[in-house]
Amino acid sequence: MNYDSILSYIKPDQKEKAKVEELSKKIINFLDNLSLQKDIPSKAVLVGSVAKGTWLSGKADIDIFLNFPLETSLQNLKKNGLFLGHECIKKMGGMAEERYASHPYVTGTIDGYEIDFVPCYAIENSSQIKSAVDRTNLHNIYIQQNLKSEQLNEVLLLKKFMYGVETYGSEFKVGGFAGYLCELLILKYSNFEGVLKAAAHSWEPGLIIDLENYDTGENFTEPLVVVDPVDKNRNVAAALTLQKMSEFVAASRNFLSEPKEEYFSKINLNGNSKLVEKLFTRRGTETILISFKPPEVPSDAIYPQLKKTADSMSRKLSDEGFIVENNGYWTDEIDLAVIILELSLWSLPDYKKNVGPELWNEYHSSKFLEKYGNQAYLEKDRWVVDIPRKQKDIYIFLNYYLQKENIHHLKTGKHLKKKILQYHEIHDVSDFLGKNPPPEILDFLFRFLNPGQQLWR
Repeated sequence: MNYDSILSYIKPDQKEKAKVEELSKKIINFLDNLSLQKDIPSKAVLVGSVAKGTWLSGKADIDIFLNFPLETSLQNLKKNGLFLGHECIKKMGGMAEERYASHPYVTGTIDGYEIDFVPCYAIENSSQIKSAVDRTNLHNIYIQQNLKSEQLNEVLLLKKFMYGVETYGSEFKVGGFAGYLCELLILKYSNFEGVLKAAAHSWEPGLIIDLENYDTGENFTEPLVVVDPVDKNRNVAAALTLQKMSEFVAASRNFLSEPKEEYFSKINLNGNSKLVEKLFTRRGTETILISFKPPEVPSDAIYPQLKKTADSMSRKLSDEGFIVENNGYWTDEIDLAVIILELSLWSLPDYKKNVGPELWNEYHSSKFLEKYGNQAYLEKDRWVVDIPRKQKDIYIFLNYYLQKENIHHLKTGKHLKKKILQYHEIHDVSDFLGKNPPPEILDFLFRFLNPGQQLWR
């Protein structure tokens, strides 16, 4: 397949490159001059995909790392790094916001570009690492020294393909491939098709890629292990889930069997409320949505808590006798969070069977009979009793466990628990869709009902 037409719109043109490079230089010059004026021992460095030439057109997030000497205290690194970031954004008319990774950093928008200002230590090798962000400088150098100029297009193709089949992004929300991981895969397999052919024909869980032959891959347990060339004790693919690894393998096989340009764009599912409601009704299940306002925490903290809560609710329901076919979660991270539970059994009989001890265990048998007396009976050699259910209806059950005195039975995460207790609503699908939810959640619900559509074209 000829990829020129795809590269024509995913590769930044000279005008876009010039604009990004000019803004990056302007920012770095300002930061370095301000550091001199304020006697702050910091050197600004452009890192990430923009510095390496592996950024997709229209997606130039500019990452500026503020490098401090190793002897700088962490307190001064944070204080001066945040100061420089805020001053730069203020000077250039942007809006600043503080976020947190291994330590605080400043992000803002300048001239339409999102800029991150990240304080770090100016390390020369992995033995000097003091925080997780420090090795980014080493990543930059490694890729610049090893990735050939003709391979830059191959990285762009791989990133765009992964974006199209929804396996790109190492944040918890996605659990996919990071940009740096894409670059290393191109180094390993030479080009875009080389990566896809390897994935399609030889990848399986437990695969180890060790470009520098450190022989430390066996120390990791993730589905894919890519030993970091600049840090032998780190797996670059640690965030990649088995789900996304499997989806990439399947999509690679599908593409290689019938290459289509459409794989390089996300599928527009065009979900609408009437279609979604019709699809749910057709399934013959009962689907419940619990909605609430998400907590004001970083996205990589919200999504694990949503997953934890959805899984905990599913387990609790299953323990009680309900049958949960599927669960999911969605949030816009600002105004709305939703947990979705799909059940094939949502109304229970009046009684449930409580299985007790074996007849041969005289002590525990006597305790069981003290409690239940002649209501107990034997099934083979175990005592059994039928006891009335406290909750038979799914809505009553959920209302009960989402109250302040009962929510401790669920594993929710502290930030989510607080928001759920402040205010939540429990809806069936028709009720929820009748409230005109945002288009993004309709898309999520459509995907919930039709998983895996992104793998085919």
